[in-house]
Amino acid sequence: MAAAQRGIWTGTELRRLLGERAGLELSAASLSALFRKQPSQVKLSRMAALCAALDCTPGDLLTLRAPVASPAPPPRGAPDLGALPPQQSVPRHPGPSRTTARPATDWAG
Repeated sequence: MAAAQRGIWTGTELRRLLGERAGLELSAASLSALFRKQPSQVKLSRMAALCAALDCTPGDLLTLRAPVASPAPPPRGAPDLGALPPQQSVPRHPGPSRTTARPATDWAG
């Protein structure tokens, strides 16, 4: 970590540097989360403050990982079935049978 390479071993030391060099005041909880955990996101303003306090670049603070493989997209022209709303199945009521005999009509009346 960039902080350790610069002799910063505690959150208190990093908090002091952030205040002095970058004018950023972080709560102890926020600083602890940055110092001990791998955040899923960091505001650009905080990234800039960290870089100013530690005299480093964002590349010194970030490690890129290979993306997780995702399923292949559907072929061109295929409908996006994931975008369709779920359908509720409705039972069909039997209608008149097509084979039902119809009464003869006397047209000659």
